[in-house]
Amino acid sequence: MPEIPHLTERFQASRPRLRSLAYRILGNLADCEDVLQEAWLRVRRAEEGGVPDIANVEGWLTTVVARTCLNRLRSRRARPEEPYGIALPDFFVTDIEESGPEQEMLLAEQVGLALQIVLDTLSPPERVAFVLHDLFGMPFNEIAAVLRQSPEAARQLASRGRRRIRGADAYNANPDPAAERQVVNAFFAASREGDLDALLAILHPDVIFRADGGATRPATTATIRGQKQVARRAATFAIPGATVQPVRVNGAPGVIVRTEHGPVSIMAFTIVDTRITEIYALLDVDRIRRFLEDEPLRSSTH
Repeated sequence: MPEIPHLTERFQASRPRLRSLAYRILGNLADCEDVLQEAWLRVRRAEEGGVPDIANVEGWLTTVVARTCLNRLRSRRARPEEPYGIALPDFFVTDIEESGPEQEMLLAEQVGLALQIVLDTLSPPERVAFVLHDLFGMPFNEIAAVLRQSPEAARQLASRGRRRIRGADAYNANPDPAAERQVVNAFFAASREGDLDALLAILHPDVIFRADGGATRPATTATIRGQKQVARRAATFAIPGATVQPVRVNGAPGVIVRTEHGPVSIMAFTIVDTRITEIYALLDVDRIRRFLEDEPLRSSTH
């Protein structure tokens, strides 16, 4: 049977989509890169060994990456990491100054943090089945091959995942990013001035604030609910001399807060009808620096 020419080239061309798939399944950027490296090695071995004709190369690559992700999820469940409280998924940070078709595609493929957090609660098969079907449109007979289960079992797994995820904001889509940015700017202005009334006007009554300090700042890890409680916590965001760089985090409006010692937080906001409903704050300095080293951003502080 004829071999597929340039299979590794097809893999590299599909790498952004495969990385998006791996991130949605795993929620961890380092794991994503490990999975893509494992998949690339398999592609290389297949190409060097003279692979048979593949009717759907994209589907084959998706299956390779999805199955590798499934194995990684199962391994993670078998050897859970030491908990430090709340564990936010890795943030997907992009520069708001970048534009063009490639950037638009990247933003369109990002997953909202609310959805990513709920995905973390699913079993590995549920998570893979839901992501492949609901987010990537893969038919259940192909998902069944990934999971090594029947199509009906794959359908039931995706359905269970869908029921648990219902209500999570997948993309934080807003037709007016400039309006979102005005809300975020107003939030930080009110925080700097200690203006409680202005904060209450910006925050939704049922707003939720989630902070992850990780291993480096465990005392800052917290979940705070309610307008007044979050407004009081907001006063701590005003760090003298700090700069606030606007970015997008998983497609949502966000910021990187920097001091003279370097970046100290990455924050993301969910905004509905000009009011903030969710705030996610990554305060683990080691993770932040790793993100920014892996995904360098142009400076646009103000």
